[in-house]
Amino acid sequence: MQYVGYWSYLLISLVLAVILLFNTFHPPIAMKSALIRSTFENKFKQSPEILVNAPGRINLIGEHTDYNDGFVLPAAIDKSIVFAVGKRTDNLLKFHSVDLDESFEIPLEDLKKSDKSWANYLIGVTKELIDNNHEIPTGFELTFGGDIPLGAGLSSSAAVACGLGFALNELFDLKLDRKDLALIAQKAEHNFAGVNCGIMDMYASLFGVENEVILLDCRDIRHRYFAFDFPDYAIVLCNTGVKHNLADSEYNTRRKECEAGVYLLQQINPEIKSLRDVSVSFFAKHRTKLPLLEMKRCRFVVTEIERVVWGCEALSQGDLRMFGSYMYQTHWGLSGDYEVSCKELDFLVKNTEQSEAVLGSRMMGGGFGGCTINIVRKDVVNDFIKKQTADYKEQFDLKLDCYVVKPSDGVKLV
Repeated sequence: MQYVGYWSYLLISLVLAVILLFNTFHPPIAMKSALIRSTFENKFKQSPEILVNAPGRINLIGEHTDYNDGFVLPAAIDKSIVFAVGKRTDNLLKFHSVDLDESFEIPLEDLKKSDKSWANYLIGVTKELIDNNHEIPTGFELTFGGDIPLGAGLSSSAAVACGLGFALNELFDLKLDRKDLALIAQKAEHNFAGVNCGIMDMYASLFGVENEVILLDCRDIRHRYFAFDFPDYAIVLCNTGVKHNLADSEYNTRRKECEAGVYLLQQINPEIKSLRDVSVSFFAKHRTKLPLLEMKRCRFVVTEIERVVWGCEALSQGDLRMFGSYMYQTHWGLSGDYEVSCKELDFLVKNTEQSEAVLGSRMMGGGFGGCTINIVRKDVVNDFIKKQTADYKEQFDLKLDCYVVKPSDGVKLV
């Protein structure tokens, strides 16, 4: 018995050592993939044909500029959704969300909105592919799940849409490029999820490169990369854990307010098509022609578009401190002129302003909740998280979740 026990102990030790070694060189993606694959095999009694890793995204600077034809500076991150996908011999689509432990199925010939919001992203992508003359000849089945925190503004929905689009492109050899897939995913969000979003989230998820940020021109959908590799600093996200009811309705309201401002500015210069065409100097000269509300909205966007350009110049010079100062300017513009912040976000940003270890902080995303994004000296990250967590708890009696992330590769096969 002792002999058997010894060999059992040795075998268990060996297995644990292999797992530890594997995860050391293949961090969380390997663990996520193993879970999603095994769930697929248990659920559908066969092995998946492909595994796809689709990351969430951050946006360093350039908020609410995408739908105004401006610039944004996002990056894919090392938190992602993993898909296991395989073809079927019939016309059924079978989906299983591992994180929610929910399943859904629908016939390929009857793709319509579901009362399960998560399924609509998957249905929507499939429907958009078919409507754009890309043949999906059979049904398919999939499992998916990951570690992108829901409601934190890290675009888990874009990761789902882009991940499925990429998977179907591979599975059925549709020969779409990444830009095509981003546009398909965007249409799915518009038409099936009911979110009139810009292209940034999808583009970042698909075009991410490790230790790089993406300068995306939202007018002509072209991009270039800037290095974001600062060994002494980390990107820390602080999730307020709140989403105020204004978030969805006010997003569309801000779009309309910007459009109203553009209309009035066009009376001065008919060549203006969007706020991208309005320089800071032109706006300063003519801003009194706008009602106060539209003036404030447009002032933020016009200066924010310029800030993205300045931010890229700072990165190209390796000046992370200057870049961080632009992040603060963005936040207080979002809070004051654009009025999409909230007391929780403002508190967290203000709480960093006197710290030498924090170079920049701002709210990230549509607003009224979600995360702040912070550039923090790496040797004090734990202290920073402890202080923010304790102060936030004391102020609001709410739990603050924090995540350290880094720019990573975009959607890819595992």
